[in-house]
Amino acid sequence: MKDLFSIKNKVAVITGASGVLGGSLAKSFIEAGAKVVALGRNQETLDARVKELTDLGGDAVAVEANVMDIESLEAASVKIKEKYGSIDILLNIAGGNIPAATLSPEQSFFDMDMKGWAEVTDLNMNGTVYPSYVFGKAMAEQGSGNIINISSMAAYSAITRVAGYSAAKSAITNFTQWLASDLALKFGDKIRVNAVAPGFFIGDQNRAILLNPDGSLTERSKKVMAKTPMQRFGEVEELNGVVQFLCSDAASFITGALIPVDGGFSAFSGV
Repeated sequence: MKDLFSIKNKVAVITGASGVLGGSLAKSFIEAGAKVVALGRNQETLDARVKELTDLGGDAVAVEANVMDIESLEAASVKIKEKYGSIDILLNIAGGNIPAATLSPEQSFFDMDMKGWAEVTDLNMNGTVYPSYVFGKAMAEQGSGNIINISSMAAYSAITRVAGYSAAKSAITNFTQWLASDLALKFGDKIRVNAVAPGFFIGDQNRAILLNPDGSLTERSKKVMAKTPMQRFGEVEELNGVVQFLCSDAASFITGALIPVDGGFSAFSGV
């Protein structure tokens, strides 16, 4: 049973590895015996992340690349295959909302900054599509691999103020299903694509929206808690287990799935 859930010696490319979620997943993958490729735009922050991982005794390297630039991703793919010989796992973690695409409570859709809309949809949608296009090709050539995308509660039902982010994450859910089907039909059952939909976690991007300066809940957070049966925010480490599971042989017949990690938010009507 232990071997069934193992990702030991798998080569995992993690976009956004210098961030909070990407860093947590990178650490958990190292502890599970995987080889981690930390991918991002800033070499200095990537090097710092890799030092943390190698200090744990793991095998990790930093590769500078932009998820919005296919040529830089293709160059990264060559480097990774030269070092490790394969690319077994892709975690598409890069993304997130941006202030320019977030409406205030008083604003309507017609106040949206369309440059912000373009930026947030491009980052979250194509920032997943482009790495999948490049590293998925390597998996197709070797006949095996796992891609994990990050969706959102915003893909289940409308969440106010974040229209662009919501649209992009809904696209990720659909793209996950589409790519999972296409790869399985054309390249066999050893290549799988799944997505995780995090509930509400406190991070740098949303801290000011969810918590007051004194640490108390904002009005928006109170609405979140009213629809969360577990009555708490998630801890970033609580995403690690489901991602590792989806990348292991224990999930060998799971593809095109969207798994919520949300304390029951997506299941509860609020009544």
